Amino acid sequence: MLRPFQLVILTLGLAIVALTSAIVTMRFVIHGAEVKIPSFQGLTPQQAQAKAAELGVEMTIDNRFYSAEVPAGRILSQSPAPGTVVRREWHVRCIESLGPQTVAIPNLTGQPQRAAIIGLRRLGLEVGAIVRMNSAAQPDTVIAQDPPAGAAGVEKPSVALLISDPMPTGSDATSATYIMPDFTGHPYVTAAATITHAGLKLAPEIGTTALSTLEGQAPSLPGIVTAQIPQAGYPVDPNTPIQLTVVR
Repeated sequence: MLRPFQLVILTLGLAIVALTSAIVTMRFVIHGAEVKIPSFQGLTPQQAQAKAAELGVEMTIDNRFYSAEVPAGRILSQSPAPGTVVRREWHVRCIESLGPQTVAIPNLTGQPQRAAIIGLRRLGLEVGAIVRMNSAAQPDTVIAQDPPAGAAGVEKPSVALLISDPMPTGSDATSATYIMPDFTGHPYVTAAATITHAGLKLAPEIGTTALSTLEGQAPSLPGIVTAQIPQAGYPVDPNTPIQLTVVR
């Protein structure tokens, strides 16, 4: 018969063997559920979806950008990046190329909001963010747009609109407030013109040499706004200084 001490040693040994076996099994299971994301760039959405399905991951088109390098109807970029190891059933988001920009950006300033939206859609352009701001211009008309009329090298096929609201009258005129639009990613000249045209205070800009970008997007170019104070959505008035950070 085994002595108590030997029995304890034997029990511990069996427990260690069982634990080691469980750890090895878990490692096989975990690594068996991992895949390395391939490059989808240059593929059609159908080809990319088929390739993703073979690996057990999902693939969707999240956006469409113009590109002078990648033909229309092909994958322009993706997230996560190629080579990233993820678990099966992971969601890969891709951007599809629209090819080179072929549609001229129209001049919408001064047009009624409804007419501007109809005009954009007739050209195959999308309506971007619509922001309203108190202005002396005719109510419900476009007082600024981004990209500006005739802009070249546009990335997204959409145009953001700044729409005029009536100016407060009487005692309310001195306490007029506005909703701060989002100028990040827009040219500084366009943002500055919009701010001054609305009668707001533009503070001296802050220059930055950082050409940082979000994954899947083109790097910020010189003259592009990368940050702003106050942030988008905050209330501002004619006495609130608005400061923009711009790539040099």
